[in-house]
Amino acid sequence: MKKKLKFNRIIIIGIVIYVLYLLISRQQVLSSYKKEEQTYAKLIEQEQQKNAELLEEKENVNSTEFIEEIARDKLGMYLPNERVYIDISK
Repeated sequence: MKKKLKFNRIIIIGIVIYVLYLLISRQQVLSSYKKEEQTYAKLIEQEQQKNAELLEEKENVNSTEFIEEIARDKLGMYLPNERVYIDISK
């Protein structure tokens, strides 16, 4: 009878230890998933911000101010009778 009680206790202790091991390992997996979630949330936020900037630029693409700015900056074109000052220190 005493051997059976010792055997039952050993089995119960073994099961408890195994369950604790499973809980701890699952907690580690969950924490790694939380970190991944935070990383992806930051990436999503950055991409949404980039998307908003692109949408704003898309709306302004056909405006005369945008076309004049591109012509000045990229193509070196200026309006007639426009004074252009060049900084020679650069």
